[in-house]
Amino acid sequence: MGLILLAFLLVLLFAGLGFAIHFLWIVAVIAFLIWVIGFFVRGAERRWYHW
Repeated sequence: MGLILLAFLLVLLFAGLGFAIHFLWIVAVIAFLIWVIGFFVRGAERRWYHW
């Protein structure tokens, strides 16, 4: 019984990590697109953000 519970917990852990990593990839792509749009809208010398 304990082995089945351990396997179930590992499956839940890997499923949660897969969702979190997928979500972080989506956030990173959106942030990159915003950065590229901002770079081309104002030009390289005058950015609308201050990083």
